Amino acid sequence: MTQTTILTREPVVNRNRAITANRLIAHGPNIGSVVDALNSLADIWPTHHTVFVCLGRLVPTPELMSWQAPPNAMVEIPSQALAHPQTQALLPQLRDAGISMCLSWFAPGTALPPDADWRFVLMDRRRHATPAGSPGITLAWGLPNISAFQESVQAGFDGASGWFFLYGNPAAQELSPAHAQIVRLLNLVRNNADIKEIEAVLRQDVAVSYKLLRYINSAGFGLSCEIQSFRHAVTILGYANLNKWLSLLLVSASRDPGAPAMMQTSIARGRFMEQIGTSFFDKSELDNLFITGAFSLLNALLGTSMQSVLEEMHLPSAITDALLLEQGPYAPFLKLARLCESFDATELQKQAAELQLAPEQINRAIVGALGFADSLQS
Repeated sequence: MTQTTILTREPVVNRNRAITANRLIAHGPNIGSVVDALNSLADIWPTHHTVFVCLGRLVPTPELMSWQAPPNAMVEIPSQALAHPQTQALLPQLRDAGISMCLSWFAPGTALPPDADWRFVLMDRRRHATPAGSPGITLAWGLPNISAFQESVQAGFDGASGWFFLYGNPAAQELSPAHAQIVRLLNLVRNNADIKEIEAVLRQDVAVSYKLLRYINSAGFGLSCEIQSFRHAVTILGYANLNKWLSLLLVSASRDPGAPAMMQTSIARGRFMEQIGTSFFDKSELDNLFITGAFSLLNALLGTSMQSVLEEMHLPSAITDALLLEQGPYAPFLKLARLCESFDATELQKQAAELQLAPEQINRAIVGALGFADSLQS
């Protein structure tokens, strides 16, 4: 069956900006279509965090029970739908099936069912200054930037959902010594430098060496044996794969306590582009697609300008053109990855149609990339 539902996503963070859940927004014509799309993702469903499933503008109905909901899934029930007979029929079925519920778009004074357990509650911060009257852990939505998040926490909210952390970051500074060291390693690997020379740089920062080996040995890489040293890694993987994983290390090098959500976004963009790109590019270019997506927030993660950090790295022109100019062969795929982060799927659907990509391709790439990104931060 051809799918008609397309997904977008956003992260959910706590007061400390640590990821506490992922939110999938299903944009479909009816509940049956959404159920078909969700059931088709069972084999790659992300399991590291709770997953909120938002039904967009659809009224939740008992038809949703045809979805084989994973244990970490949580169905969002809009407060506006609580009085709808179909939603009222669904609530006890969800409860009896052990499926958790999240109350979204809550407003003070909303009449709530007496026997419903709302672990999380979403409130539109643009309409409500405080979480007064909320029946659960309250998350702010609709925040424009980091300052608005900080104000929401001070007002009593327990966290937030959305992409506020991409906006309002500090002004660019010079590349830190730790980040510069990883850039140096990347350049050595790209230029096929002697292993001894690369090992000498790695020995200068034991933490970098440890984290690199941890990533290479992660479930996301799928190796059948454990890599014990950088020399072993070169023997097993080759320089091309190490270039990809050093790029990943650079993305995750920020020590800002609020960086995990941005790291997750970068890695998920990279993996999404890599997976979508298999139908368009030779296998030799897929790592470059990954790096393009992963580096798309490098300026914010490293606290420097995109121009200056890319000048240090001497990347292929297809990567730099996409990141600096939004041009070249990778640019449409970076745009597609960014559009997956919108609460409104209209532009995503247009871009997918231009690239002749079906909703199921987008959905599997989004969910697979999310699971991959989370597996590296566990």
